[in-house]
Parts: sequence; structure tokens; C-alpha cells
Amino acid sequence: MHRDDVHAWHHTHTFGQDLKRPGERRTLLVIAVTGTMMVVEIIAGVLTGSMALLADGLHMASHTGALSLNAFAYVYARRHAHDEAFSFGAGKVNALGGFTGAVLLALFALLMVWESVSRLLHPVPIIVDQAILVAVLGLAVNGASVFILRVDEDADHHDPDGTPHAYHHDHNLKAAYLHVLADALTSLLAIVALLSAKYLGLTWMDPVVGIIGAILVSSWSFGLLRTTSGILLDKQGPPSIRDRIRNSIEADEDSRVTDLHLWSIGPNIFSVVLTIVAHDPATPAQYKERIPGNLGLVHIAIEVHECPSGDRMEGK
Repeated sequence: MHRDDVHAWHHTHTFGQDLKRPGERRTLLVIAVTGTMMVVEIIAGVLTGSMALLADGLHMASHTGALSLNAFAYVYARRHAHDEAFSFGAGKVNALGGFTGAVLLALFALLMVWESVSRLLHPVPIIVDQAILVAVLGLAVNGASVFILRVDEDADHHDPDGTPHAYHHDHNLKAAYLHVLADALTSLLAIVALLSAKYLGLTWMDPVVGIIGAILVSSWSFGLLRTTSGILLDKQGPPSIRDRIRNSIEADEDSRVTDLHLWSIGPNIFSVVLTIVAHDPATPAQYKERIPGNLGLVHIAIEVHECPSGDRMEGK
């Protein structure tokens, strides 16, 4: 066979991962906003001697660092999209970025609990007016960031064909979104607690709402960890897609799918490996043509076996 004939059967494994995703631009914008606020608060804290402003500025610094990891994941995936060392492209870097962000969220929740319990056991004086100012500034910045990074909140629902949205998410963007949402929630709860302390004398509200916030952040973190770890560990893809593949192949009553592996290799894209047994088998190319083209399948491998004529083909 001529080399040019073989070359015609080669294909890349970029699957669009070399393109800049919308989430990358939005994450970089939020990093710029958060970084600017961080610098302002640290400088103001140093000049005014305000520990509240300085502490929140340092918190913003850790927040900026976490978002920078998400931005790095986008850039890394794009730059390695053509790297043949990645068997199915660099699409899973997106899920890895989301997983890392979820781990950081869990650590953030643990720190919130630790600090809150410590303040319950050993109360410290609160400079209420100054703390409220910092919390309002934080809420404004994080509220703007939540708006910039907003994601579809129907994430846990399903597409019209029954496919879970979780398989279609930009998980890296989801992690960044949850980071700023957690900070916005923290600022909002802090304002409620501080107003309660100022006008009702309920100083214990401050650490209690911290624990409540930590519980909510933990639930978001575990949900994202569950979804992204399933992708990183090649968990079987959506049952609705697997059923449509199987039904399309077995439509002729002769062919049977005896083995089917479907897994996500990036946002909106899947790979599938099929084993088909038939009395009068078609070619792999003919079987591929039967599979619907709107399932997000970018890498299909089909193994075909002829069933001996004496064997009885089992029903579906």
C-alpha cells in the first residue's frame, strides 16, 4: 500500500481542544478583578493599620492563586492539544483542573470550620464597622465575579435525550465559578452575622454562619469531585448515549453488541469501543454509519466477529 493511501486514514486527536474556550477569557478577567482588589486591600491595610483589610487582602491572594490554577489548565490543554503523548488529546486537563479546584474548595471549607470552631471556643473582639466595610467590598467584587463566571445552573438536570449535563460541563470553569460563589456566600453570611452582632449583640453568630457556609461549600466541592473523578477514572458514559449506540447497531435483528465501552475524553466529546457479533456481519465502516452523528462521538473503534451459523443469536 502506498504511503499516501495510509496517510489518508490518519487523523488528529485535538477534537477542538486547541481552541481558546470562552471560560478561559472569563477566568482571566476575574483574576484581573480579584488581583486588583487584593492589591488595594493589602495596601490599604498596611497604610491604615487595619488587620481586617490586610487579612481579607491575603485571603484574596489565595483566591487569586486558586483561579490561576484554573487559567493554567486552559492554557496547558490548548498548548498540548497536538501532543501525541496524549492518547485521546488533552481534553481531560479540563476535568483535572475542575478536580483540583474542588480539592481546594474542600480545604477552604475545612479552614472555615477550624477558624469558626476556634472563635466559638475562644471569642475575639470584632471591630464591627470596619469588618462590615470589608465584607461589603468583598461581596461586591465576588458578586461581579460570579456574574462573569456564571454557569448553567441546570447542571444536575438532563438534556432532552436524557444525557446528564454533567458530562457536557466545562468543569474547569465550574471550579472557578464555585470558588467565587463560595467567597460571595462567605461575604454575605459575614454581613448578616456582623449586623446581628452590632444591633442585637449576637457575637456568636459570626462563627456559626462560618460553619453553615463551610457545610454548603463542602457539598459543592464533593459534587464536583464526584463528577470530575468519574471522568478522570474513565467511568462509563451516559446510559442514554450507550442505549442509542446499542439500538442503532442492533436495529437489523442480526447484529448484537457484546461489549461497549463509552467514556468522556473532554467536554462534550466521547470515545467508544464496540464489539459486535453477527451471522452475516457488515464492515466496521457500515456499522459506524448506523450510529447517530449527534452523540459527541469523536473516536469510534469497532471490532466485528462472525457468529457461527449453528449458534442461536440471543434476543436483545
